[in-house]
Amino acid sequence: MDTAVRSELAPEPAVGPAPDDSRPIAVRWLGRIEYRAAWALQRELVDARTADLIPDQLLLLEHPAVLTLGRHADERFVRAPADELARRRIELIRVERGGEVTYHGPGQLVAYPILALGRRGLLVRPLVAALEGALAETCAELGVEAGPRTGHPGCWVAADGPAPRKIGALGLRVERGVCFHGIALNIDPAMTDFELLDPCGMPGVISTSIASELGRPDEAPSTEAVARAASIFARALGRRLGAELVGTLPA
Repeated sequence: MDTAVRSELAPEPAVGPAPDDSRPIAVRWLGRIEYRAAWALQRELVDARTADLIPDQLLLLEHPAVLTLGRHADERFVRAPADELARRRIELIRVERGGEVTYHGPGQLVAYPILALGRRGLLVRPLVAALEGALAETCAELGVEAGPRTGHPGCWVAADGPAPRKIGALGLRVERGVCFHGIALNIDPAMTDFELLDPCGMPGVISTSIASELGRPDEAPSTEAVARAASIFARALGRRLGAELVGTLPA
């Protein structure tokens, strides 16, 4: 695995053991996995990381179709009635992260970093910047120019233009100094599913994907394409955090 170039990150206030940002991040590709199963796994890993039983983790995966609400999210931003979601077998789940309603589904890369921030000498804002930068780098390698948009977490195409398009979402939770939840990047999902919601509580926001931006809007969701993006994203995040990655990335 690559050894990443260290980035300049503001240190956490000294609490407990001294920061050690040289620790590796253990990476796992889970393929397609139900949301509730991945959520339970995150909680188990947060407990183990809090007890310093495991190193920092990065889970890479995709989900079957699901809508998630942040802990204070407004359900009014879910456009589809409950019977329509039930007909399409799309569950609506409220979770601990920040942010509003988010869609996950086949053809979308999801990454859950489970990091002991203090041990890595890392604050939340630099972590968000690293995640957004890794999202932008992944898009660029896949042929799409994208980046952060001031005041709107995530990743955007034409972020400073008259019609910005959202290609990646970001929502984190920090408990006992350990972060979890993370990012979602649209590779080639069914874009019609985004009509079920106002993404991130923003009526009128335009959602897009790598496939759409490359002129392939009808491309079928592909776990293989998500796996390729997962490898790019993991290496980009490792470089931005100055962390070695250990484990096996998808080819």
